[in-house]
Amino acid sequence: MRRIAALVTLAFAMAACSPDGEATGSINSCATELFPAYNPKIMDQCVAICKKCDHGVTTTCTTSCTLKGAR
Repeated sequence: MRRIAALVTLAFAMAACSPDGEATGSINSCATELFPAYNPKIMDQCVAICKKCDHGVTTTCTTSCTLKGAR
């Protein structure tokens, strides 16, 4: 029983440490609808995509895009 509990705990810990994906297919299609030549390194485009496709707000989207390297 302890072995099963340890394995379940380990599985949850490993799942929590996995990195998030860059973007899902639905966000990519949303981005290309707004900007056919979308470049996530351009701040205006990144913020617009974040607000429209991720349903974010200006403050959090600006911070997110800055952390992703947009200028």
